[in-house]
Amino acid sequence: MRQQVTGIQPPQTDLAAENQALRARLAYLLEQAERNHSIMTRHQAFDLEIVGASNFPELVSTIFRTLPVISELESVTLTLIDEDADIHTVMEKLGVDFAQFPDLLFAESIDELGFELEPRNLAAQAPRPLLCMYEAARHARHFPQAPQGLQSVALVPLLRNKRIIGSLNLGSVDPTRFTPSLGTDFIEHMASIIAICLENVISNEMLKYIGLTDSLTGVYNRRYIDRRLLEEIARARRQNYQISFMYIDIDHFKRVNDTVGHQGGDDVLREVAARIKAELRLSDALARFGGEEFVVLLIDADLESAAFVAERIRAGVAASLIELAQGLQVSITASIGVASLGQPEQDRPAEQVALELIAHADEALYQAKEGGRNRVIRYQPH
Repeated sequence: MRQQVTGIQPPQTDLAAENQALRARLAYLLEQAERNHSIMTRHQAFDLEIVGASNFPELVSTIFRTLPVISELESVTLTLIDEDADIHTVMEKLGVDFAQFPDLLFAESIDELGFELEPRNLAAQAPRPLLCMYEAARHARHFPQAPQGLQSVALVPLLRNKRIIGSLNLGSVDPTRFTPSLGTDFIEHMASIIAICLENVISNEMLKYIGLTDSLTGVYNRRYIDRRLLEEIARARRQNYQISFMYIDIDHFKRVNDTVGHQGGDDVLREVAARIKAELRLSDALARFGGEEFVVLLIDADLESAAFVAERIRAGVAASLIELAQGLQVSITASIGVASLGQPEQDRPAEQVALELIAHADEALYQAKEGGRNRVIRYQPH
């Protein structure tokens, strides 16, 4: 009699458990794929948004507003290398209010970024992102307003042609979010896009500043003051305050050039610009109109207070001799005309109001020159 041999069949319960585990694994993978797709879609939209930023404040505010949300992070900061404070100075002169960006940080050197670099040829190195646990003593300068419970951080270099321009600093309350074993391709790509956008916008802002600045004295030029005056007239109408304008002319400047040469004349212009600026508030604007003429736009200042400032400027210019090369000294005085704009008429074009204000200050300056120079004259309507 032949004995029948049968295979050993697994219990039905084992098959059901295995199928259930496979289904759960597949569901998890699908969920992860959908989540990753969603993350990639959000980051692609983020890339497009920052690439389209037209100026520095718009770019920085987009990064700080959007990146923490799409990346599910508790802290995002930016550190920019600004060795001679050129970026900070120019952006401030262009009207950037850094108080609005407490997470925008500046460093004087690469060393302050915290990357591990060989002492030799620092600029030529391309450091890797640093992923680690958060340590307050070590990372406080990267996260000056660190949220409570910050656990892991990523310091990602911002690189342009292997040149380090700063770092993107990411922080999470999840201790496993940034660990040394994790891949960094994604955050490096993100940092490279941000670095490109930052460099482009900063370069454009620098060019804008150069186009609005007098190269000899470093103060603004006529193009800037014309634009600023229109903005301030519109703002004065909305907020109901006064603005004043002064026209300043260095007395007998041709004699200066004839006596000490054009190089000496340039030194005089620079020193006079510095002496004028020393009497102004940060909200005021000083510009060189050309030649030996300067103008000042005073915000929230009536005619009396503007004339008081003008008198200080006149006295400051004349107070002491100006030192030139080869030990030469010259005595300089200035004549100043001052005009004020009370409450601009709402129905008149701002361009017309601006031209009239400049003309009034110019007329007062003419009277100061005719009256003997080295004096301040206020414009009085005829």
